[in-house]
Amino acid sequence: MSGYISGIESSLKKLTEDTSGNSAQKRMTEAMQYSLEAGGKRIRPVLVTEFCRVCGGSMEMSAAPAAAIEMIHTFSLIHDDLPAMDDDDFRRGRPSCHRAYSEAEAVLAGDALAVLPFQVIADDRNLDSEKKVRLISDLAAATAVNGMIGGQAIDIDNESRTDVDEANLRYMYSLKTGALIRTACRMGCIAAGASEETVKTADEYASKLGLAFQIIDDILDVVSTTEELGKPVGSDEENNKTTFVTVMGIEKAREEAGKLTAEALELLDSFSDSGFLRALTMELLDRRY
Repeated sequence: MSGYISGIESSLKKLTEDTSGNSAQKRMTEAMQYSLEAGGKRIRPVLVTEFCRVCGGSMEMSAAPAAAIEMIHTFSLIHDDLPAMDDDDFRRGRPSCHRAYSEAEAVLAGDALAVLPFQVIADDRNLDSEKKVRLISDLAAATAVNGMIGGQAIDIDNESRTDVDEANLRYMYSLKTGALIRTACRMGCIAAGASEETVKTADEYASKLGLAFQIIDDILDVVSTTEELGKPVGSDEENNKTTFVTVMGIEKAREEAGKLTAEALELLDSFSDSGFLRALTMELLDRRY
């Protein structure tokens, strides 16, 4: 895990170097890097890298899509923290981008990280054109209105509703959180040239993992601390959000996360040398922050 993260972070730094010679553009680059370098588990790029490996691909093949998906994820966090969205002042244990910089600069930094990933994939020298087109299409779909952004729109709409039920939550989370986790696993397979059946199995695994991950996130917002989580806790209740905890209660939510994790682990039987993926899956279920 640490080896993967080191390589991913080195790639992200190189891909966001300032070459403009202009002070305003340099500050934008700094804001982008500030958020990219804030840490986190790098789950999505690690999944890209590992699924590429278990499907017979190389680190070089997975480097561009891994960096691209972490940029997209970071753009979403910058925008989610804005006053117009979740209005969170802290992210990963330090001031959110709009607090470290200005709100306008945070918006622009997020915008830049939303489009740079597609150039990163298009310009990569380790992937053929067919793979690039498929990776770009997959990542764009997972990000847009039928993916992560659509999930965020539903999440915002739910704050003003009193009829949010479990079916609504599952659908919303399948987009807001699940879409990028699913595409991370698919992109690793695609980069390696895996079969359609393999891509489908990876997608099914990620669907289970993504929902379990979000359920645990809901639980941590209630039981964790700001110091452990690196961001304010209790924000779901403060923002009037219906979560798996409010619908099921903590214990049943934990049981559901455990069930989904077991199903995800079963799907990994289709992949050889999946020990790392199994350990990562279990760690995400048992995480405390």
